[in-house]
Amino acid sequence: MNQVILVTGASSGFGRLMANALAAAGHTVYASMRDLDGKNAAQVAEVAGYARDNGVDLRTVELDVQSGESAQRAIDTIVDAHGRLDVLIHNAGHMVWGPSEAFTPEDLAHLYDVNVLGAQRVNRAALPHLRAARRGLVVWIGSSSAAGGVPPLLGPYFAAKAAMDALAVCYARELAPFGIETSIVVPGAFTKGTNHFARAGAPSDTVRANDYEADLPHGFADRMLDALGKTVPDDADPQGVADAVVSIVDAPYGKRPFRVVIDPASDGAAVSYAVIDRVRAEFLHRIGFADLMTPAMGSRS
Repeated sequence: MNQVILVTGASSGFGRLMANALAAAGHTVYASMRDLDGKNAAQVAEVAGYARDNGVDLRTVELDVQSGESAQRAIDTIVDAHGRLDVLIHNAGHMVWGPSEAFTPEDLAHLYDVNVLGAQRVNRAALPHLRAARRGLVVWIGSSSAAGGVPPLLGPYFAAKAAMDALAVCYARELAPFGIETSIVVPGAFTKGTNHFARAGAPSDTVRANDYEADLPHGFADRMLDALGKTVPDDADPQGVADAVVSIVDAPYGKRPFRVVIDPASDGAAVSYAVIDRVRAEFLHRIGFADLMTPAMGSRS
């Protein structure tokens, strides 16, 4: 069944892979990104070329997750064109690398704004349509860091992804009565095939960063990055994340998994999340709201 899908942060990386794969699977896909006529003009041309060369329905739409007005315009564009939005995929995010102490509170606020508040802005624009239809699917692209191994120098990013995961879990329960499903896809570390580390931000307090690094053994950050890279197998392919999203979208209503961990580095998140999600499910049973574990079955998406 063709579904109308919005993928945020689809100019590159996981987002672009997902948008291409979902379109190839027969869906109408909107790859959203900022500044279509400027910074991302080349990406817009690439998306159009992929759609043309492969005969798929893949489009771009302007969406800056740091603007509520931009999010609303993007959703309105999609709904005006199709009369509906079936699937929302929260992929937009930003990574940073460096000593946590050197990031100012404003740095952390910016990171939280992109990774967490960005999803909230898009939800506020999109969810009224899904609730009115009493159907739909929300997919969140998380991080194994929220429950697995936590190496140093990624603290602010990991904190933001943990916040996003907590928000996703709560939303899942609040949307279930409206027949809206939730799936959380949890990638582990991928050092090839994406540009996360290449585009990672740095702390704005460079003096503090230099002071911190001067007091550490020489090459600490480089050795940490190298050690992290060695945990990732040579054949780790980020396309697996996109393929998992396609499988979720194409799964029958009521059969979509709540969480899928794709972690070639095996940092322990798959084990931890299994326990965490079971504990949370047992608590819902305890308070008499076990029905919130699954979407209301009166709707279909």
